[in-house]
Amino acid sequence: MDVLIYLVPIALFLGLLGLGAFLWSLKSGQFDDLEGAKWRILSDDDLPDAKNGADESETKRNGHGGAR
Repeated sequence: MDVLIYLVPIALFLGLLGLGAFLWSLKSGQFDDLEGAKWRILSDDDLPDAKNGADESETKRNGHGGAR
């Protein structure tokens, strides 16, 4: 029973710390864009950009298959 003297304040402190972190995340805008994440996953970020694509086609056109 003596351990409750320590456990109750620790539990209250951790609960208030979690509540404070949640309120801070609300205030800083962490939950503002709920739709954006599902659209960002569908974007094609792994496609090569135009500059890299031009370099590859130039290499094929010149007939150099290896590294320069």
